[in-house]
Amino acid sequence: MAFKGSPHFKHGQSPKVGVLVTNLGTPDAPTPKALRRYLKEFLSDPRVVEIPKPIWWLILNGIILNTRPKKSAHAYQSVWTERGSPLLFHTQDQAKALAARFAAEHGDQVEVAFAMRYGNPGISEGIQGLMDKGVDRLLVLPLYPQYCASTSASTLDKVSDDLRRRRWLPDLRFVSHYHDFGPYIEALAQSIEQHWQAHGRADKLVLSYHGIPKRNLLLGDPYFCECHKTSRLLRERLGLGEDEVLTTFQSRFGKAEWLKPYTDATLKQLARDGVKSVQLACPGFSADCLETIEEIGVENRGYFLEAGGERYEYIAALNASPGHIDALYQLLRRELQGWLEKDTDRAETAQLAQALGAQS
Repeated sequence: MAFKGSPHFKHGQSPKVGVLVTNLGTPDAPTPKALRRYLKEFLSDPRVVEIPKPIWWLILNGIILNTRPKKSAHAYQSVWTERGSPLLFHTQDQAKALAARFAAEHGDQVEVAFAMRYGNPGISEGIQGLMDKGVDRLLVLPLYPQYCASTSASTLDKVSDDLRRRRWLPDLRFVSHYHDFGPYIEALAQSIEQHWQAHGRADKLVLSYHGIPKRNLLLGDPYFCECHKTSRLLRERLGLGEDEVLTTFQSRFGKAEWLKPYTDATLKQLARDGVKSVQLACPGFSADCLETIEEIGVENRGYFLEAGGERYEYIAALNASPGHIDALYQLLRRELQGWLEKDTDRAETAQLAQALGAQS
């Protein structure tokens, strides 16, 4: 195996920290062709679909990739903007805001980049860009507050796959979750309170998280528990009673049982029970995307209103709001402890390398 070199590396260069912010990913365009390429990469990840590979290959290539891309492309077209995919540009805005914050407080000591687990820009591209800038200490922050093997662990898989092909490796730190990080809970609470100030409160606050198969929970994935802890901390911070906040799970796929209660079924039942108004927030999504804008903002709105509900409001994800950027910055500063001290002198290292013929 040929190892990747570091063409921009200089012996004796000052230590530099790199922060790679990642999210799930998005197709390059809202077209069936682009969706087929994206879905093939996404659904081929064994962390995402834990079905024996030969069986899943037949299902994926024989059925799903021949039917789902067209339907998914139509959904993406409904959320696509002049800037492209919402998930992509919101993540880009978050990375830019964090870079500006680090530059203001640490000069050029910290470089910030963003990448997608699936699609573009890829994780290898993000790592290479940071190393080209002289980064020798790398902190990876997947923007998944609650740990899940199919998201957080899959990201580490991809990072590891890239690093194992490199000759020179940076020191590595990885944030696996931050579901109970105080500033993150505070940012969520302030976002909801701001919505209340503008629109008033509803009968129920529904906190909808992305679903995963129930089997994953039984095998030891802590995601379900971390979602409920986030909900509890947020409810307590907002001063709401247990009967005023519901935790639900959305976006299920296939016939297997997923985490319950399901968001769509819950909304229908609430309306049938006489609940007239609900507000939805999605604490597991750091940026608005197809699952929040279309599924929660449109599809589930229809379920609630058709079942007899009268008022339905989606509270936008934190995106690049000041409160969110501040929370992420505080999280990163915590994880970077010991890496932001004054640079050490590497002159001796450079002299030794040059004596052996290495370029400066």
